[in-house]
Amino acid sequence: MQDDNTNIVGRDGVDISKKFNDDGFVCPIHALSETEAKALRDDYEEAEYEIGRDIERLSLLRSYPHRLLPSFDMLTRNDGLIDAVSSILGENILVWSAPMFIKEANSSQIVSWHQDLTYWRLDNDEEITCWFAISPASKTSGCMQFVAGSHKNQILPHNDTYNSNNLLSRGQEVAVDVNEDDAVYAELKAGEASLHHGLLFHSSGANNSGDRRIGSAIRYISATMKQETGDRPMVTQVKGSKDFGNFNILPSPEGRLLEIEFQRCAADAKLKKRMLF
Repeated sequence: MQDDNTNIVGRDGVDISKKFNDDGFVCPIHALSETEAKALRDDYEEAEYEIGRDIERLSLLRSYPHRLLPSFDMLTRNDGLIDAVSSILGENILVWSAPMFIKEANSSQIVSWHQDLTYWRLDNDEEITCWFAISPASKTSGCMQFVAGSHKNQILPHNDTYNSNNLLSRGQEVAVDVNEDDAVYAELKAGEASLHHGLLFHSSGANNSGDRRIGSAIRYISATMKQETGDRPMVTQVKGSKDFGNFNILPSPEGRLLEIEFQRCAADAKLKKRMLF
């Protein structure tokens, strides 16, 4: 992570870069009002309704909302988020992915303890996951949990459980005992976000509330990074202008639920499936 004199202070007077380097996470970051977050939710759920029972397109919407909905592309470019992220990563920042993580009301689905960078095959750890709350994320609804300082580990072995109750693609969980008494709950209001390091131990529990818990995990990376495989998945550049030639950088989508964007997303999903699995 960068080491300079840029000090961005969070809502509670916290030096974001220092806290991130010390603890591996920062929470909360204010990005949007609750009203603005509700408009995002409405746009996403309207898109779900419009797509209907087309399972493939619903899956692409969940994986690529920032390519299929201009409102979500704008979210990834939010000034508050970019200021916080750039204080850590520097001036040239890409969005590597921004999938939705949705737990339906009264759902037992969880996310097991893991490190984000385990299977992404990026060449270093210049990455930040910004978990943005589109609906409130509380202990009851299954908010994120972090173990402070655990990002100072290297990537540890993980077990692939492929448990259908796990929202992760492989049901992966870190193959060490995590002391949950050390965990910090990252409760967020709609419109707030947390930032966490790609090596930080984190998880989330079941949604025992009567509403969907909806969030977008925006994965910001330094543009200097590359895939170890030599592949060039599609990304967007949200700060800076320097192109290091390591990714397929696309402009913002020109419209909502465009056929060309569904085609691009399907091709990228196929590439990532081969690259990551």
